[in-house]
Amino acid sequence: MKDLTRQDGFSMMELMGALAVAAVLAAAVLPSTTQTLQELRLRGDARGLHDSVGLAKMRAAARFTRVRLYVDLPTETYHLQYWNKTTGDWANEVDPTMRLQSGVDFNFGNLNTPPPNTQTTIALSPPCKTKTGTDIANTSCIVFNSRGIPVDGSGNVTGESGLYVTNGAVIYGITLSATPLIRLWSRRADSAQWVQR
Repeated sequence: MKDLTRQDGFSMMELMGALAVAAVLAAAVLPSTTQTLQELRLRGDARGLHDSVGLAKMRAAARFTRVRLYVDLPTETYHLQYWNKTTGDWANEVDPTMRLQSGVDFNFGNLNTPPPNTQTTIALSPPCKTKTGTDIANTSCIVFNSRGIPVDGSGNVTGESGLYVTNGAVIYGITLSATPLIRLWSRRADSAQWVQR
């Protein structure tokens, strides 16, 4: 008589076949998942940068003094600073320093045209300045006056401010007009058209 309580498992060949199918599926899904994660990182950094520019604008009007978004290009970090009228120097806001995620850089690649009706020439905003007006190397700043209007290093109203982040495949741009309208743009590196977000 046959033992009816005995249960046989899977054979080694069946297990190897199931693992092979799982490996093929993982190999097919992994590249698209990696690309999606890279695009989500870039989009998150672009939105965070856009929000920080808006926060700098609001803080300038609330503090009745100049506020700037200070970008340190080599370390890929940014934070807010305000003009301290008592000390006559820039001081850091209490907000934390933000860092771009892995694979995202402050750059616009090899593009040569800015988003429409923004900058005359595509470029990161000018370098930040010390209290004496000297450029700080490897930095980029967007400065707002006490009314929340973007100004250049001399205090003149400007509509040429811009920051760009990229992962090599997609570029996001944050631009300001003199009104001051803060806009977020995106463009694939191989595309000829900017899209407002």
